[in-house]
Amino acid sequence: MAGEPLGGIVSAPMLPFNPDFSIDWNSFRPYIAWIAAQKPTAIAVNMDASEGPSLSRDEQLEVLKTTREAVNGACPVFSGLIAGYTADAIEWGKALKAAGADGLAAFPPFPTFLGNPVPTEMIYQYHKALADGIGLPLVAFQFRKAFGPDYPPEVLARLAEIPEIIGLKEASFDVAKTQETIEAAAKLPRKIGIMTGSDTFIMEAMLMGCDGALIGFAGTATDQLIAMQRAVASGDYGRAKEIWDRLGPLARYCWRPPIRDYRPRMKEVLVLQGFFRHAAVRPPQLPVDDAERAELRRLAEHAGLIGDGLAARTAAE
Repeated sequence: MAGEPLGGIVSAPMLPFNPDFSIDWNSFRPYIAWIAAQKPTAIAVNMDASEGPSLSRDEQLEVLKTTREAVNGACPVFSGLIAGYTADAIEWGKALKAAGADGLAAFPPFPTFLGNPVPTEMIYQYHKALADGIGLPLVAFQFRKAFGPDYPPEVLARLAEIPEIIGLKEASFDVAKTQETIEAAAKLPRKIGIMTGSDTFIMEAMLMGCDGALIGFAGTATDQLIAMQRAVASGDYGRAKEIWDRLGPLARYCWRPPIRDYRPRMKEVLVLQGFFRHAAVRPPQLPVDDAERAELRRLAEHAGLIGDGLAARTAAE
């Protein structure tokens, strides 16, 4: 994968916890094996979806190693790289590489990158140091403008000078910003995969020109999202719309404000599907209430993930 632009569907799975908030390895292993069997481009763990910031570094290493074992070579395994300053990020990246990471999704070093504008040279130097110091393929992040960092075209042009950067996770959740990024990427001297991270308009982002998606919603319905991305790429827009008409309402509900609650919402869906035994999230995150739980059940059935909806979709296929 080194040097190849990222594309397709990269699944950022959720991480199951027991009621005491320890990791539920007995649920995690078969869940990851199921995702890998759907043949995504890659699986990315230790991300925001898997509550990476709530994990100790020992836990992150164990998550990575367990994922590699469960995947068993079916696809590459990426890890989120979460650190607050450059030297620590390099050392931590080396540890993740030694534990088997095939690539790294480089989280911005907060709080330094918090807010806008972030100097272009600061962004470039951080990613260049990671590339030189670790030597793995890297994915950079485009966050919401209000949160930062907001990468304008000139930043993307500088990042393209770093050969190890193979993709940008475009998680602005903003249509205009997504379009700006796609247009800027098209003018680069080399191809960088633009991966939507905006779970609320996945199909639309692909139609706009995103090369794929690196998303938490691909922690469920992985096979359907892969089929949707391939349908868009082949010009079968009717098929893509058919899939998204089913999945979109659930994705938009899970990622509605407050967006932090997508984690317990998605975990409730995975409990309904039988992948997780519990929907526990680590404090201070709170669980969903009964009203949300009922709506998630309705939307999961509409999406064809459980119950009569699943039976109908399976019969149609």
